[in-house]
Amino acid sequence: MSDTLPHIDTDQLEPIDVEALIHPDDPRHPPRMLVLYGSLRERSYSRLVAEEAGRLLRWFGCEVKTFNPSGLPLPDDADVDHPKVAELRELAQWSEGMVWVSPERHGAMTGIMKTQIDWIPLSLGGVRPTQGKTLAVMEVSGGSQSFNAVNQMRILGRWMRMLTIPNQSSVPKAFNEFDDDGRMRASPLYHRIVDVCEELVKFTWLTRGRAGYLVDRYSERVESAEEVSKRVNQRTHRA
Repeated sequence: MSDTLPHIDTDQLEPIDVEALIHPDDPRHPPRMLVLYGSLRERSYSRLVAEEAGRLLRWFGCEVKTFNPSGLPLPDDADVDHPKVAELRELAQWSEGMVWVSPERHGAMTGIMKTQIDWIPLSLGGVRPTQGKTLAVMEVSGGSQSFNAVNQMRILGRWMRMLTIPNQSSVPKAFNEFDDDGRMRASPLYHRIVDVCEELVKFTWLTRGRAGYLVDRYSERVESAEEVSKRVNQRTHRA
């Protein structure tokens, strides 16, 4: 996959001014970004958007990994040591920010997208693998522009205790926006994806070094780590 950016005005695409965003004692390693997409079609437009996002994030100095959802079982239909489940969970823990890209199908995000999110645990013992990490959401659709999928993913991001950035992208009639090589054509829609990636990197640099403080809560400070682990992992019995 080529990382070239043929539709970028290089005079206007500016490197991230890291010093304007971080404290001198903050981590300096490249932000670690995980990209998820929600379709298994051979020509998947959510995957193509995810690839464009990956190229841009690498340009902005990030380390990027993209998860291929092919072979991921349905939630609760396999053990957590299933290879694809283990891979996804390890990537979630490794990451410091995420991009979620879903098609809109029947007015909602796809089941493939939701399955990936459902396999990422809200907590592992007393550790929350997504809490305080940044998130950008994008969607593609075959018809007119809609925001159902990104709105749903924002709800999920909040539920996963992630810091979802204000900007987002929705690409209508996605079949018109890509060339035969799978590259997105120059357009305001492409510019919005650039905006989203740029903003995600800025917010990640800004919050990464203090994410622990931002999500620190009184209700959990009064509990021990062992008590937190018991509470968040307890089985709920319903009649």
